[in-house]
Amino acid sequence: MPEPPLRVAYVVTSTGVGGAERQVYDLAAVFRSRGWGVGVVSMVPLHERFLPLRDEGVRLASLEMTKGRPDPRGLVRLARLLRAWRPDVVHGHMSHANLITRLVRPLVPGPRYVSTMHNQDEGHQWRYYAYRLTSPLAHVTTTVSQVAVDEAVRRHATRRQDMLLVPNGIDTRRHEPDPVLRRSTRAALGLEDRFVWLTAGRLVEAKRHADLIAAMRLVRQSAPEVQLLIAGSGALHSMLEREIERSDLTANVSLLGLRDDVGALMQAADGFVMSSAWEGLPMVLLEAAATALPIVSTDVGGTREVVKERETGFVVPAEQPQRLAQEMLRLMALSPEERRAMGQRARQHISDAFGLDRIADRWETLYRPPA
Repeated sequence: MPEPPLRVAYVVTSTGVGGAERQVYDLAAVFRSRGWGVGVVSMVPLHERFLPLRDEGVRLASLEMTKGRPDPRGLVRLARLLRAWRPDVVHGHMSHANLITRLVRPLVPGPRYVSTMHNQDEGHQWRYYAYRLTSPLAHVTTTVSQVAVDEAVRRHATRRQDMLLVPNGIDTRRHEPDPVLRRSTRAALGLEDRFVWLTAGRLVEAKRHADLIAAMRLVRQSAPEVQLLIAGSGALHSMLEREIERSDLTANVSLLGLRDDVGALMQAADGFVMSSAWEGLPMVLLEAAATALPIVSTDVGGTREVVKERETGFVVPAEQPQRLAQEMLRLMALSPEERRAMGQRARQHISDAFGLDRIADRWETLYRPPA
């Protein structure tokens, strides 16, 4: 006999654009579809991207905190919300939300408290010490990749025996390869028959887009018509624009800004490339692989859990543009049939290892107290 549904409240630092935020959105939707009572609390004002969850019956709220400004009133607001919602589970995602949900437990002791770390590098060392000090206040602590587990233990956030690995999940049905969408998107962007690389993510130092531009300078020497699409916004936009101009790559590299059609861009691309210096388990890699794109990525976070070397793509050391360029050219040299086979293997691997329903089942086991 199936166990009855519970009530879960997800607490997140923000609801903007990012892999952790996307994962919370998907988990909220899938548990609501299973009949659970679901709420999402953002520490800062809600982003419009989360508003469709209301139509599915998910409660949404904000603690109305200001980014970068600690405010003890947020703790009081969270306690008030949780008393009103009466969840069985409170699940924090990202460092600030993890800490506030742990600190609220003495004020609202009833629920089961879960914390998820989403990055290989959670930031300054004080955060890791804060994790260690508040560790007894979480019933379960998880992270999204083995590399992130190892780093959390190395930096004293927790003992290894107290940390569980639960990867991100993805609904592969949303990323089914679509030849019609591919043709229309390529036509709209004027890509013609060029080989098109795509990368997507915030324009911040961690993503090392400057390394990717340097790699593109080398790739173009062998493939003058190659095209790179960079989808995302951030503080480094102007700097990257200048670097593209300085490298004489304006005809080869396009800064697209923030896009709400990254899925269509993935359909249009021939390969996905990621140049990050650190990650957790990048949702964007899961999405690219689910779209049957072969991948070249730096060896950070859970990349090797997504990209199977020579089977679904190639993995290179971080911050080495020359090696990145070599593997990009290596993938480009494959025949279209070989690239398609590589992409299909990638999609199958994601479905088998990271399917959203499979990951939600693992969460459900953790959400229910042990017998």
